[in-house]
Amino acid sequence: MKRFAEQVVLITGAGSGIGREAALAFAREGGKIAVSDINDDSGAQTVAMVQEIGGESIFIHCDVADPEQIAALVSQTVAYFGGLHIAINNAGVAGNLGKVADVPQAEFHQLVNINLGGVFFGMQHQLRHMQPQGGGCIVNVASVAGLKALPNSSVYTATKHAVVGLTKAAAMEYARKNIRINAICPVFTRTGMVDQMFALAPDYEQKLVKNIPLGRYGEPADIAQAILWLCDPGNSFVTGLALPIDGGMMAS
Repeated sequence: MKRFAEQVVLITGAGSGIGREAALAFAREGGKIAVSDINDDSGAQTVAMVQEIGGESIFIHCDVADPEQIAALVSQTVAYFGGLHIAINNAGVAGNLGKVADVPQAEFHQLVNINLGGVFFGMQHQLRHMQPQGGGCIVNVASVAGLKALPNSSVYTATKHAVVGLTKAAAMEYARKNIRINAICPVFTRTGMVDQMFALAPDYEQKLVKNIPLGRYGEPADIAQAILWLCDPGNSFVTGLALPIDGGMMAS
């Protein structure tokens, strides 16, 4: 029996990177995958990849900065599959490198609306569907920047700290409802977003990797496996955790 057989899994930002890798990993374990992304082409590609390995999947367009689109995303997922068992709130943006005084107001609002608002409103609607069915599991994608400061990324750091705090508070609120809520806190991971950032600041890439004891950046598969571990029914006693996946960075 596969670990997530007949489980409905909703993943935001699943058109690439960590979200896509998680979609494929859940599908290999029997999950039915609702792929969400703001990019329709990349989202459709993920659905095709899931179907190629024998999985069941649909694509639903969603800009997580818009609470109404989030509500529609969750409702459409439940309507299509008949339920919602697992939600991975993964969609996020990094913003530009720069000091606090130099951050444009528009960029501040963009990061807050996507990185925090997308998780908050996502959880609101996910929880409303999970409670009547008697339980569920939510994983929010934060960052090591949710556990320590990342200079020159102040707003990003603030949003990821907020995701960690939100995760812990919600985990306590819904534990008696049999809904487990955890966060993962990856170090920089080799996704298109991170590679684009490093292309603009190659010295930053070389500097940061020196702080990772294992001597490398994360790969999407590293993060996806941690997400599956948190959602595994065998780990039913784990909730309210902010799990570093960082090559040992937080150990120093």
